[in-house]
Amino acid sequence: MDLKELNMAIKKMPPTKTPSKEIKSLQFDLFGEFHNNDKNKVSNTVEIWERIPKYFPARTLEKLRPEKGQPDPYEWEYIDDKFKYTVVIQPALIKENCSYKAYFPSATEELIEEALKKILSNQQYGIHDPKNAETWVRFSLSMIYRELKDRGCTRSRTEIKHSIEVMNKCNVSFLKNGKETWSGAILQDLITVGREDYLADTDAHHIARLPLFISHAINRLEYRQFNYDRLMSCNSSLARWIYKRLIHRYIQANFMNDYHFMYSDLKSSGLLQQSIEGDNRKKSLAALDELVNKNVLTRYEPKNKLNGRKIEDVKYTLYPSNDFIAEQKAANSRAKENKIKAKNANLKIVDK
Repeated sequence: MDLKELNMAIKKMPPTKTPSKEIKSLQFDLFGEFHNNDKNKVSNTVEIWERIPKYFPARTLEKLRPEKGQPDPYEWEYIDDKFKYTVVIQPALIKENCSYKAYFPSATEELIEEALKKILSNQQYGIHDPKNAETWVRFSLSMIYRELKDRGCTRSRTEIKHSIEVMNKCNVSFLKNGKETWSGAILQDLITVGREDYLADTDAHHIARLPLFISHAINRLEYRQFNYDRLMSCNSSLARWIYKRLIHRYIQANFMNDYHFMYSDLKSSGLLQQSIEGDNRKKSLAALDELVNKNVLTRYEPKNKLNGRKIEDVKYTLYPSNDFIAEQKAANSRAKENKIKAKNANLKIVDK
């Protein structure tokens, strides 16, 4: 689905109401089915949503906070697939000690989003309304705590509670060629279920609506299976960003065809914002080294593009591991099988 179609769908959406009961849909059933013997290790990724840069590196977060007052919304422009995109992130204002403090989403919020999408794939914790293109996830702070702990990226329940509020109260505006396409929170319509105290009980279930990008991806089967365990084990946000890029774009991974991209492509991640470009290039190499260590790649080869003695760009050629090749084949098989099931059920949206 392209951004024009998505924008039209937003305008047609009816007012949002919290779902009162489970809605049966084949689309959501397929979202929870995987080609893997251990379903605990896999999850889904949605490219159109993942490629929007919305999480900040720790060093950048400190620079955004002025000595006095609150930070302004952060605006980031980048080129991707020859289109100019702009992302405007308005920080969440959270009350602490009788005053408000602004917080931009960071790596902790990124990891919690991944945990919530994994929880969503468990059918008993998700609700998907295909007619209104709405997707809701039920969770508790303790569920997220256990999920993160099991993946080796533990956060305290207090940190998780704070991050959920940041994800609900920040606002992300996404523009293509200067025209706003979407605006909203990472977690929308957050409600504490069956409790009067907002986010007070760590075992209380809450429900939140996920962005429309995810709902439409479920409706149109535009998501990919990937090794969630491996992603969550990566320490670097940039390594996770590159890994997801490979999942969506290096679909026919094998030993006969490599994959390459440019350093300038990595700038669209929003994760290379150090003042010295040499430091950003070192960070890129460190992220690729981590993907080698995590057995996504066997190796990579950087080649500088020079203008005289100045490095103008860098080409990175990547070579996949056996595991990554096998995982991509499984993802391809699952995607093909899902489309066959949808077609047999006469889901017209798949045929468009």
